[in-house]
Amino acid sequence: MNFLKKLGARQFFVYNLVLLGVLFGFAVAFVTFSCAKGNNVQAQEGIAVPMPQDALSVAESLQTAFRAISDRVLPTVVELKTVSIRRQQAPNFNGIPWDFFFGNPNEGEGREREFRSQGLGSGIIVRKVNGAGAKPAVYYVLTNYHVVGDANEISIALNNGTEYTAKLVGKDERKDLAMVSFECEDDIPLAVLGDSDTVQVGDWAIAIGNPLGFMSSMTMGIVSAVGRTGGPAGNINDFIQTDTSINQGNSGGALVNIRGEVIGINTWIASNAGGGSMGLGFAIPINNAKRTIDEFISKGEISYGWLGVSLSDPDRDIMQAMNLTGKRGAMATQIFLGSPADKGGIHPGDFITSLNGKEVRGMNQLTLMVGDLKPGERADFKIIRDGAERTIQVRIEERSNEIAAENSKLWPGVYVVPITDSIRESLKLDARVQGLYVGQVIARSPAAVVGLQRQDIITGVNGEKITDINSFYKVMREKAGREIWFDVQRGESALETPKIKR
Repeated sequence: MNFLKKLGARQFFVYNLVLLGVLFGFAVAFVTFSCAKGNNVQAQEGIAVPMPQDALSVAESLQTAFRAISDRVLPTVVELKTVSIRRQQAPNFNGIPWDFFFGNPNEGEGREREFRSQGLGSGIIVRKVNGAGAKPAVYYVLTNYHVVGDANEISIALNNGTEYTAKLVGKDERKDLAMVSFECEDDIPLAVLGDSDTVQVGDWAIAIGNPLGFMSSMTMGIVSAVGRTGGPAGNINDFIQTDTSINQGNSGGALVNIRGEVIGINTWIASNAGGGSMGLGFAIPINNAKRTIDEFISKGEISYGWLGVSLSDPDRDIMQAMNLTGKRGAMATQIFLGSPADKGGIHPGDFITSLNGKEVRGMNQLTLMVGDLKPGERADFKIIRDGAERTIQVRIEERSNEIAAENSKLWPGVYVVPITDSIRESLKLDARVQGLYVGQVIARSPAAVVGLQRQDIITGVNGEKITDINSFYKVMREKAGREIWFDVQRGESALETPKIKR
């Protein structure tokens, strides 16, 4: 009481408030400790969670399948390590050589410096050839061109960590495929190649490779789409799209189905600036590579079939103008003079819908299909011309890069499109002007030689009036057999080009 008497009312209130806070703190601490203790006991002892037996059986069966895939495929996928060497002349600064500051000053200006860059990827062991006598067997590894294409040194590592020196067997940039080989006395399993033509959207897809250097990694997803086009520049493949996690280092590795069969070669991803996986991975279908494997081993390079046409995927305006709306295929816009297509009777403006009975879905797919034909083989092309279907048989020849780049033989060498309202407005064309708009003139082609220019309006061919794209291609077939010239509207001037012979 004496103690309380000495406190004023205000001090007494503060004292009680502090005391109450201390008591509340002890209480909270006690409850927390009790709960934590109870939780620890519960976690240690565990509580059985009832699992539906049928669901558990399905999950365990699937798990068993994935383990079997791992056991079967992992030994067939290797890690590829590469070194690319680039030599460059040492620079100088105001006449003082680089080596004066960073090397041997006695060697002076002009000494070459060596730059070594390392690369990492994956590969699939697809073939074994037994060595003669006591020689070890040779194993062949399929991978991407961009993994080993410019490498000076190549080594491979098996999933057990054993490393071997490898050498380049063959490479092809158009298909982004390459093959390396190594010698080994041990018996190494080979990948089982599946049938990528049977792959469907929704199928299981398992990627196996070495993403970011994490060796022998396995990720799982589904097939998101098939027949994708538009890969990295110059790649003529179609692709299997998957949401399976694929990252740098997976290139050249295997995409397999639920049976452990290789259905694709993981090749590229669509990603943001960070370059990480976003569930948009793409694999070259294994059927695109089967013939390549044989040709790499037998002769170190790929031979392509050649038709001799320049193809396009027509836009909606052209498809509508040519009465092709709803059709699938690719248009032959130019023909190489003297090519198999020219000899066989394919003309500019023909719309190709199938090859040897297989539907053509677009330009890229047809390019790949023709490339896979063997030189000397006869192929049946179904086309639409003037609204009517017909079949043309062509004897395929071997593709030559030199011939394919010879624009002087590309007939006629001009891409034309119907005159739309926007084109008419931008060129301020009189409504009475009819014809076709020149979208592109190919350099050194016949059209370029006679002086056609982009944005010209073609109003006539060989004296025949041109009113639409159908009449243009019809005149090209029927009236331009030996020579060709054009009537052109250029600005406010009407011109006639010189004549040029085929």
